Amino acid sequence: MTRFDPLTDDAQGAANTHGPTAPVATVKSADRTIDVLELLASAPRRLTLSEIHRELGVPKSSLHNLLQTLVARSWLETDERNSTYAIGMRALRAGASYLERDPVIEAAWPLLTHLRDELNETVHLARLDGSDIVYLASRESAHHLRSSSRIGRRLPAHTTGLGKALLAVRTDEEVAALLPQELRPLTPDTVTDLETLIGELNQARRDGYIFERAQNTPGLGCFAVVISRRQPAIDALSCSVPLVRLTDEHRMQIVSALVHAAEELRHVTPQQAR
Repeated sequence: MTRFDPLTDDAQGAANTHGPTAPVATVKSADRTIDVLELLASAPRRLTLSEIHRELGVPKSSLHNLLQTLVARSWLETDERNSTYAIGMRALRAGASYLERDPVIEAAWPLLTHLRDELNETVHLARLDGSDIVYLASRESAHHLRSSSRIGRRLPAHTTGLGKALLAVRTDEEVAALLPQELRPLTPDTVTDLETLIGELNQARRDGYIFERAQNTPGLGCFAVVISRRQPAIDALSCSVPLVRLTDEHRMQIVSALVHAAEELRHVTPQQAR
């Protein structure tokens, strides 16, 4: 479960950690609301009031009132005894609105379908958010042996081909500042040493794409390229393929198809997407 820094009663504001701008004052009640929603969105199960209190450090009386307000507005759901809490339907509505209105996501759907049909492998669109990547769209292979990732799934950038591709378009100094000090593994093959990771990124800079082997999922390889629509890029396309059926010919086919699709998406405007 993701842990969040506690918010104290006398806190006057917090730094905005998601952008390059200078820290700005924030509203404590809004911070607490967002922390509750993010905590429950990342939790693998429903949480009790006590568990949310331990994670966030918010006084129980204030937290109880906040939870009941969010339940009343359908941003959270609770059980019959009001003893556990989970994300509610309004959160789904907000997330769906983001997916529906983003021009890159909208334009990517037909391209992902074409890629999946051409390669018969699972393909993804993802976006960099802090030190993580978030899956925004996917098309699954028809093969019995295949990968899948749910929309909205968040993974550490250093563990995925998508994340490495987006890290590679940044300087070594920017990469070091962006990533956490401890690079945690997802598999025995995950690179957790910054110097080794930088070496992989340098290779990606030379090749124009990244290939990640079993660092995110055992037995699975992932090719990824960035969509250079803005600088630095925040979006990337990938193709995941079980290593047992990866041949040199298939590798070349995947890279060529990804590069071509990323070039098409590079020129997308909101008007064209619609």
